[in-house]
Amino acid sequence: MRGNLMRGTFMKDQKRKRGGYLIPNVLTSGNLFSGLFAILAVFNANYLAAAIAILVALVFDVLDGKSARLMNSTSQFGVEYDSLADLVSFGVAPGLLIYSWALSGHGMLGSAVMFAFVACGALRLARYNVMTANSESKHFTGLPIPAAASVIATLVVFDHHIVRMGAEVKPLLILIMTLTLAFLMVSTIKYRSFKDLKFRGGSHFNYLVWAILGLMLVVAWPQVTLFVLFAGYAVSGIIEKGVSLLAKVLGKRSGTKSDQPVLETKQ
Repeated sequence: MRGNLMRGTFMKDQKRKRGGYLIPNVLTSGNLFSGLFAILAVFNANYLAAAIAILVALVFDVLDGKSARLMNSTSQFGVEYDSLADLVSFGVAPGLLIYSWALSGHGMLGSAVMFAFVACGALRLARYNVMTANSESKHFTGLPIPAAASVIATLVVFDHHIVRMGAEVKPLLILIMTLTLAFLMVSTIKYRSFKDLKFRGGSHFNYLVWAILGLMLVVAWPQVTLFVLFAGYAVSGIIEKGVSLLAKVLGKRSGTKSDQPVLETKQ
């Protein structure tokens, strides 16, 4: 009797583990499907649908990581599968989008910029896999590829509904922005990961108010708010790096001044 109970408990645990590994991989498959849909939308010149599909892929990417951590079902297979899906959804799809949407009229230059974005995204994913295998960190080294792709996707949505950039301005702006995002992905600039986000004990109500206000802005003006959020995150690493460098320079100057001998004058 006792052996049957133990056997039944073991079988239940095995089923839970299988379900725990299945759910994140299903969500990763949703990420991959959204990326492929975005590529097909680019081929059909439906750039708005492609941009929205990339943002949907971002939702799947966030959910599969969260579910894997909550169920304690992280595996090497899941890590590799997630990286391959990310390369399609946040590397190839936005690369084709920017090329077809803004850079196709510039020949090899447009192709080179697209390749730079995709290649830097692939290098960013490879470095991330190696670094997370060795140690966990509260910061990302370099701009995460989903964030870079989201800047491009939200810019397409923002332009479609709000700005309508002209043919003279758009290629130059997209070229500069794409090369900047590519550089940030392979840079050593630190970005906050928000994985272990902890709130201070007495400030839960304030965080709730800010969350509600942010949600209201996203619902009221999603085209503007989402672009500002993702672009702000991309710039935040540069700002924090600049502030830390400035603090170091000012600290060194104040240290050298304090080390100088004080000459006493006799009166």
